[in-house]
Amino acid sequence: MMETEQLTSIPAVVRELLRLIGEDPSRKELKKTPERFSKAIMELTAGYSMDIESIVNDAIYPSKEATGLVLIRDIEFHSLCEHHLLPFHGKIHVGYIPNQKIIGLSKIPRIVQMYSRRLQLQEQLTHQIANALDGLLAPEGIGVLAEARHMCLEMRGAKAKNSNMLTTCYLGKFRDCPTTRSEFLSLIKR
Repeated sequence: MMETEQLTSIPAVVRELLRLIGEDPSRKELKKTPERFSKAIMELTAGYSMDIESIVNDAIYPSKEATGLVLIRDIEFHSLCEHHLLPFHGKIHVGYIPNQKIIGLSKIPRIVQMYSRRLQLQEQLTHQIANALDGLLAPEGIGVLAEARHMCLEMRGAKAKNSNMLTTCYLGKFRDCPTTRSEFLSLIKR
């Protein structure tokens, strides 16, 4: 669907949704809500229009010197649960051990944003980030840890307030070597 079509179709759907839940979409306070929601949902799902090649933009560099753990921690993200369309948000920590290639520093948070700006499951998100970096860099190992609060868990159903979900994906040395995994986890906690 083209963006202009989305910006005209989504408000009509939102007006109908408002009507179905018992609201009056023509009420003064709600008149602009369908257009606002349309713009918001397009921003929150902008990851569908992003691709890894454009994000990385040739920012992969040769490096024989970089052999230790590279870690970017506390990458904040927001996403929408694909089961309930409710938000979840938190932090993602990404570490890798280079194998003669490194990636531009800003590219990892951009990759996180690309995958998080889609309807998502946290378990899936964690693996998508790790697999994307593995495909780009073929490193000796990758570790991704995501921690998030899910509004579908806090606002409805179980109503488990202040609960955090942790997910991990370990590839290569992070999976096979407890010492590497332990270093990654201890650096995240610092």
